[in-house]
Order: sequence, then C-alpha cells, then structure tokens
Amino acid sequence: MDSIIRNREGEEMVSTREERALSFLYESVTGRICLKVVNRRSAAKLVGKYMNSRLSKGLIDRFIEKNNINMSFYEDKEYKSYNQFFTRRLKPECTCICMEKEALVSPCDSKLRVYPINDDSIFFIKDSPYNVKELLKNEELAKEFNGGLCLIFRLTVDNYHRYIYFDDGTKGENVFIQGVLHTVNPIALDRYNFYKQNCREYTVMETRNFGKAVQVEVGAMFIGRIKNNHSACSFKRGEEKGMFEFGGSTVVLLLKKNAAVIDGDIMANSGEGIETIVRIGERIGSKKQ
Repeated sequence: MDSIIRNREGEEMVSTREERALSFLYESVTGRICLKVVNRRSAAKLVGKYMNSRLSKGLIDRFIEKNNINMSFYEDKEYKSYNQFFTRRLKPECTCICMEKEALVSPCDSKLRVYPINDDSIFFIKDSPYNVKELLKNEELAKEFNGGLCLIFRLTVDNYHRYIYFDDGTKGENVFIQGVLHTVNPIALDRYNFYKQNCREYTVMETRNFGKAVQVEVGAMFIGRIKNNHSACSFKRGEEKGMFEFGGSTVVLLLKKNAAVIDGDIMANSGEGIETIVRIGERIGSKKQ
C-alpha cells in the first residue's frame, strides 16, 4: 500500500519505490534473512566504507536521474564518492531561512507529523509504538515535556541531509544512544519499533524564543554516523547543526507545553495520519503568545 504525503499546498504525493524495496526486506522470508545480515553494525561499516570510496562514484548519476534531483540547487563541484554527493550542500542563494523572530522553522527537508505529548503518550507511525522516555532513555528529562509537542521529521534518500538549528540559543553536550540500525520507513514500522533499535543522538537546547527543547537525530539502515558539528556551544538560527550520511534518517524535535503553535495545515494533516512536506528553514509554526 502506498504511503500518503501532502505538500504545503495540499497536494497529495505518493511514495512507492522505497516501499517496494522495504516490502521485500520485511515481508518475505528471503528479505528477512537479508535483513539479519545488513542490520549488523559490521555490515553497516562495510557499506559506509564503500560509500566513502571512489568505487561508489558510479552510483551518483543514476541516483540523480531516478530521483529527479535538480543539481542546480547545489554547490557546483566534483563528487569523489557517493557519500560526498549524499551530503552535498545547497548553494547559499537556494537556502531560505525564515528569520521572523517568533517563527518556528523546520530544521531540515522532510515529511513532518506532529503529536501532543501527555503523561503516558504512545506515538504511532504505521502502528509502531514509542514514547519520549524510550526515545531519550532519560525519564526525568522526558517528564519535562509532558503537555508539549513531538515533531517527527522523516527524511528520505532524495532529501537534503544536512540540518540546522531552528532558533538562537545554547546547547549542552551531545548524548549518543547505541542501537541496531533499522530503516525508518513506515513499512518497516509495522514490525519494528525503530526508536528502540536505531542509534540516535540528542541535544538539550535553551532557545531564545521557544525555551528548553530537545532535538534528536535518529540514524537508519547503513548509516555509519550521525555527524553533529558541535559539542556544547551557542548557536544561531539557520546555522548548520550537522548531517546524516547515506541512508534514510529522522529528526525529532521536542517542545515544552505552550512553547509553540504549529501551523494549521500541518496539524490537520497530522490528525489525519498524513505527513506534510516541509523545507529546511521554512516556517512551520510560531511562538505561543
């Protein structure tokens, strides 16, 4: 079954190519045998080495063609490996960050769904349950976000895989949580709770306009590293926070009660179980007055 995604203009977008591949991995005996092999960290490291080598360069042109990537938006350079291409930078003139003081902006290109956080919230993505405590493995920190919002930004392989800070502020050290690498595609979530099985890294931030927030980067199949640029530091809205290497990935943003109001189209779509396509730096909500 195709997954339904909607853009900000309300047009429905159907994703099929990735779903077919993952249906094989998760819904067939042969696929599940393959999955046991590829989900071993040693296999992920081997794939990572290949994607960083010149041998992978031949994959680039085909990927661009298959996914209709407009390379005029990206820096004009020769990519020596697939990972160099995958982590390509947008040209400065193609990056538009909303700088309105009270605007909440998207930290990345993605498909977004928003959930309210309650004492015993269980969030579902294609029937796979998780909660904030399991995500952070920190019960006390999770409690601080009761009554707030959980924003889930799902990146697919054709997305821009660098992400930014969504506001001005300061941050603490990055906290890494070891996991087993599984894809974050919704088909796989029928059988796997990916937050329990995926490696992730979170940062507690004190932001100028939205108070205390937590941003979590979640790795997926074949990702060797989540590459955050900074340890404890101060930051500005729109500054690059980090990037994902090859694979599908997810960014989760936790906001406290009364910190923000999310735009109505995104909330309406989320209420219907539909993801909304958002772009890096795009306004997706505002500070709650």
